[in-house]
Amino acid sequence: MTAIVILAAGASTRMGSPKQNLVYKGQTLLQHAIANALSVTETVMVVLGANHGDIEYSIKDQPVNILYNSNWHAGMATSISLAVETLLRDYQNVKSIIFMLCDQPFADKILLERFITVARDDNKGIVASVYNGTVGVPALFKQKYFPYLLALKGKEGAKKLLQQHTDDVLPVPFPLGSVDIDTVKDWEMFNQHKSV
Repeated sequence: MTAIVILAAGASTRMGSPKQNLVYKGQTLLQHAIANALSVTETVMVVLGANHGDIEYSIKDQPVNILYNSNWHAGMATSISLAVETLLRDYQNVKSIIFMLCDQPFADKILLERFITVARDDNKGIVASVYNGTVGVPALFKQKYFPYLLALKGKEGAKKLLQQHTDDVLPVPFPLGSVDIDTVKDWEMFNQHKSV
């Protein structure tokens, strides 16, 4: 079984307010990510950290496991290891994990289903998005990479593993993966061009 982990613990410092709560198509970005995740698996985790009190209220009625990373300021690796530890402890039937962010609004059901399908049909250990000439998230890691995910430190994200194990990465084109929301200007530009 594949679990999906939505990493949403960051402080949105460049945005100035929690980007998880920005509204897109009548839902917050985080609600939108959760809906896409739940459309392909029933095992969905959301890792919150900074501003969790301002964010959690909007998703507390969702059938997801909400984790609070009190060490979020130490970097993304702390959220990744918290999620993997929880999955290993409570969901032993999980054989792969997709990590996604809430600020990539085009990471939809079709993309996530493709990850699960190609991972099932290929023996490579990682399936990763490709955009702007680089590999990134969303990315799927099979079970053999769980220890590597747990070993990440500080500000290291899963991208480090994508770069270290290039021979074991199956790339999936996701051109719209380059659209992510980090600043007010990003959000304004996205809203002007979201009909793309």
